[in-house]
Amino acid sequence: MIAFVSGRVAAAGPDGAVIDVHGVGLSVQCTPTTLAGLRVGDHAKVPTSLVVREDSLTLFGFADDDERAVFELLQTASGIGPRLALAMLAVHTPNALRHAVAAEDLTALTKVPGIGKKGAQRLVLELRDRLGGPVGDAAADLRAPARAEPWREQVQMGLINLGWSAKDADAAVSAVAADLDGAEAPPVAVLLRSALKKLSKG
Repeated sequence: MIAFVSGRVAAAGPDGAVIDVHGVGLSVQCTPTTLAGLRVGDHAKVPTSLVVREDSLTLFGFADDDERAVFELLQTASGIGPRLALAMLAVHTPNALRHAVAAEDLTALTKVPGIGKKGAQRLVLELRDRLGGPVGDAAADLRAPARAEPWREQVQMGLINLGWSAKDADAAVSAVAADLDGAEAPPVAVLLRSALKKLSKG
């Protein structure tokens, strides 16, 4: 197992980053929240989980060890692979997932693309005892609505990390917000792609 990678952030995109570790560029798939904390050119230490398949070796990166632990626990449920587990962490923080499973909040779980009602019910049944309850300052860690539209900052930081100016990033985020017109925001990765499309058209 590769527990973490440490090195210079060589590149960042909507779905992952490249970490230069002693001259070797390691591609790491990350949640938008994790990517928002990475700046190209800066040094970073990223907790990781290596997923081995017959035809691939994929490295997934996280904001902290707790996020990685929940990512690995999620995959112990039937029907949950690494991509879906990462999507769940893109929508919810680890504590928000613990809270949703413990409270049998199917509405929260089905906000994740790819999880329907039956899948959410299965998650609750299989993971309730494994995930446990929220840890630490749970009230502060339940993603949203601690501040209005928290996705704005995440998308803006993602765009800046990709090389766009703060002014351009802010304009793109405002354009995406206008398109939403008060509707519930989709996962940050979707919003980031929408912002990139607006910038490329501009």
